[in-house]
Amino acid sequence: MAYAGAPEPGTAGPSMASVRTMHHGGRQRPVGDTEEVSTRVPAAVAAVREDLGAVVAEVTGRLRAELPSYARVPPDLLTLRVTRAVDRGMGVVARLYRAGGADAPPATAYGPGVAPAAPAGVGAIGDTVPVGDVLHAHRIGVDVVWSRFAAEMTARQATPEELLEIGEQVWSWAGAMTVRIVRRRALQDVRDGTRPEATEGRLEAYVRMLLTTPADPSAVRVFTGEPGAPRMPFRARAVSGATALTDVVRALRPWLAVDPAGEPMVTAVDGDAAGLLTGRPSAPCRNLVVGLGAAVTAPDLAEEFTAASRAVQTAVAFGMAGVFTRDELGLRAAVAQTPVLGERLVRQRLAPLHERGDEGVQLEEAVAAYLEHGLRLEAAARTLFVHPNTLRNRLRRFEEVSGTSLRDPADLAEVWWALAHQRVHGRPAAVAPSRRDR
Repeated sequence: MAYAGAPEPGTAGPSMASVRTMHHGGRQRPVGDTEEVSTRVPAAVAAVREDLGAVVAEVTGRLRAELPSYARVPPDLLTLRVTRAVDRGMGVVARLYRAGGADAPPATAYGPGVAPAAPAGVGAIGDTVPVGDVLHAHRIGVDVVWSRFAAEMTARQATPEELLEIGEQVWSWAGAMTVRIVRRRALQDVRDGTRPEATEGRLEAYVRMLLTTPADPSAVRVFTGEPGAPRMPFRARAVSGATALTDVVRALRPWLAVDPAGEPMVTAVDGDAAGLLTGRPSAPCRNLVVGLGAAVTAPDLAEEFTAASRAVQTAVAFGMAGVFTRDELGLRAAVAQTPVLGERLVRQRLAPLHERGDEGVQLEEAVAAYLEHGLRLEAAARTLFVHPNTLRNRLRRFEEVSGTSLRDPADLAEVWWALAHQRVHGRPAAVAPSRRDR
């Protein structure tokens, strides 16, 4: 739904064919396909259009309640814009589903190709409100219309497969349109030869969108100048204290992707710095934890940013600093992502120690130091300030209490995993062995 900042009806938007190509295992659904087309979709579209006034009222109500900038828009103008957007959105639903109709102009509730005209001289609402609010408004509209449409489909006994197919295409189109909203604002700045104060916020919103929403492959060219150029998503956090975006930019400047004006493609995500790189940083980054995704094109950035985020979370949990991919963190990533397995290993290998008070604490410290120093007894003893024979006796006692053999690689791996789990997730609430383990 092209809410107040997306291209108006009749202007270029994401290609229906390109949206379809992103689904069905990457196989484009051919024009003229002989698959039987269910009558449920056009019936559901018609039902939503019959109740257009109520749908528009729900959307405008949420816009005014959730976005102060939209609450200041004259009611008649907002209703007009939302009506056109909802009507066009239902046309998109029908076009996406109808084989062979991708290039046909969408029929509207007001007749083929006809929609209520905007008053003369009235510009897009999206030109006067913050781009972040435009994106939020777009998501509200898509959510309301899709909920109404899905309810109508369900009432007509639509199969889950039908809803999944059209839903995948609609949400892919919505993601592409969201990127187009920001692209339109950026192109306007370039065309006017200006870089207003708000442009920095627009760039940050654009980068955040690329990292969190699957994008139209062509949209990234607006800022990178290279259509389809692979970029490496990253997420960064300070080793200590709050993460300052300026500090991250300073540390990663040689590798940051930039827009045509030379501005770094960075943003903030939940208190961390995030953005796009042209290559892997070669600097040590001792004061940062930087998680990297693979270098990919726009549609895959969101998936790789998720991998980068997990790398940061894992490295932080283990007290590490530097630059990492999720794969480079190896078993540490598995420990962070599989807490259920870790809890079970804690109960099997460490719970007997927890029942022995101070002695158990000593034995756990002994085996932890032994593992951290690569099974080198003397090095581990030095860190504990004990004689090697004392440590040897504690390790023997650990084996007796826990039923573990430190000469068995499998047992060693389980003990390491249990200790790592406690470091990342804390000790399980119930440390007594489960019934199955007794």
